[in-house]
Amino acid sequence: MNVSNLYIAQVKQKFGIIERECYNKPKSEDSRQPKCPPEKEVAITEALKYFKMI
Repeated sequence: MNVSNLYIAQVKQKFGIIERECYNKPKSEDSRQPKCPPEKEVAITEALKYFKMI
């Protein structure tokens, strides 16, 4: 399973784990980011629990 860094960051932000401000923000405020699919969100959550991050 390939998981992008964006999906990991979205799940971490959901649990309140914000490491730092994003340095490559889009110039326009209305730009859209892809949302994390539910099956990948479950896998990322399990991985974070395994590594005792949440």
